[in-house]
Amino acid sequence: MTEQLAASPLWRVDPDKWAIYSQVLKMAQRRHIPFAVGGGTATMVYTGRPRQSKDIDLFLPPDRREQLIEVTRECGLQDLYDEQPYDRAWIYRAHDGAAIVDIIWSMANYRSQVDAAWIEDGPEIELDGVRVRLVPVEETLWCKLYILQRDRCDWPDAFNILHTVGPELDWERVISRLEADTPLLAGVLSVFAWLCPDRARDLPRSLWSRLKLEYPPPLIDPNAGGRVNLLDSRGWFGPEMPRPEMLSPEILSSEKVCKC
Repeated sequence: MTEQLAASPLWRVDPDKWAIYSQVLKMAQRRHIPFAVGGGTATMVYTGRPRQSKDIDLFLPPDRREQLIEVTRECGLQDLYDEQPYDRAWIYRAHDGAAIVDIIWSMANYRSQVDAAWIEDGPEIELDGVRVRLVPVEETLWCKLYILQRDRCDWPDAFNILHTVGPELDWERVISRLEADTPLLAGVLSVFAWLCPDRARDLPRSLWSRLKLEYPPPLIDPNAGGRVNLLDSRGWFGPEMPRPEMLSPEILSSEKVCKC
């Protein structure tokens, strides 16, 4: 996995940052602190889509957070709060000026705290020579449904998860996690069916009826597969993006939402 990521033209991690990350991971494992890696790393693995990594997100049960915070201190990291205030009710952010380690024990909206399933049920991968477990894809999708802000939206990640592994998801698990919030899932699925109608048909038919959604009809319009190109791609909230002619075909294809 490490070699794959390092070879990607879209994903870069400074070796000095990985030195810090691996030190924290190894020390946490030696002390038998349960955790799972989530965030951008997990999304990248599940979708197979390279991405920049500005930090590493470590999820763990609330009652173990102080132990992991102490590990970051022993690794020479400091609380980021004084430089960049954040909500300490669900996350602790440790840094050394460059590398950032996020310790997360709750969803950002306090919808749920991290429980054993987040830590134990995901797959194992190897990062920087260290075998770690990922947050399960179902919980990863669950979290992303709520991130719909003016300056950040994780629904594109949700679309890519659906496109890549949607048919294999444990949908009973996802729906049980959502409880009364299933309209959020219905909203994502409605947009996904418009973006990628053929791939949407690979999702369980019972899922659509359960959420009171029309099962996507067969793709007839030859232009329907290119609907992703209709989405507004202007950089409203970030630095100006390079013009398409300045980007390589590999970067262009990797940056799009859902290759449908």
